[in-house]
Amino acid sequence: MNAIVIEDEKLVAREFAFKLAEVAQDVRIIETLPSVKTALRWFSENAEPDVVFADIQLADGVSFQIFETFQLACPIIFITSYNEYAIQAFKVNGIDYLLKPVEPEDLAKAVAKARLFSRQKAGLPINLQKLMDALQQPGALQPMYKETFLGNSRTGWVPVKVADIAFFQYDAVIFLVTKTSERYPLDYETLEEVEELLDPNRFYRANRQFIVHSDAIHSVLSLHNSKLVLKLNPPHQAVVIDISRQKAPVFKRWLDR
Repeated sequence: MNAIVIEDEKLVAREFAFKLAEVAQDVRIIETLPSVKTALRWFSENAEPDVVFADIQLADGVSFQIFETFQLACPIIFITSYNEYAIQAFKVNGIDYLLKPVEPEDLAKAVAKARLFSRQKAGLPINLQKLMDALQQPGALQPMYKETFLGNSRTGWVPVKVADIAFFQYDAVIFLVTKTSERYPLDYETLEEVEELLDPNRFYRANRQFIVHSDAIHSVLSLHNSKLVLKLNPPHQAVVIDISRQKAPVFKRWLDR
């Protein structure tokens, strides 16, 4: 099966490709399209694939615009961060979906469904107007972010509310550190996985090692080389969170929103 992936984040697209290769070795990604514009051009110049995996929100619009222009017969599997109300709309309209972060088991089931449709030579009936009307309902497009993380302890797990977390740290494994300096390892392999679960208005990816909560930032120290160092409240000993010169302007805009 030949697949098209529509995703504007390179890292997310790469991780998705790895997961797809693990669960469906016969599915070949022939193109990754990063925007509505590039997708429209690609579909105007090429035959449609066997399956499309499409993120909904792209940098230059929503992927629905693509499928309004091109009535594809192949199955389209949306990748979403939206709440249960929107997901139910996908079900009603016969469209499969993957909820971010994509779980391998869910991906395998979606691919199996796509194979079935391909064998039957039947496309998915997409009522885009009904779907878009549903998504415009109040609260339909509210992203789902984690409210609680389970930290590992010697005797089991400790639930930690997101509001109580000062920062996440990668130090051989992923740790969360609370505002009261409690430190718990998590069952995540990368900070990218954690970052997808967090509200970007509240958490900032400072560097390769840290994701910091806005409420934990007491002040910002500007160094002579234009790097920034974050001072936390309360202070956390032996923790230095710096922002590179390249990311400093973006961080300043994020903090000053």
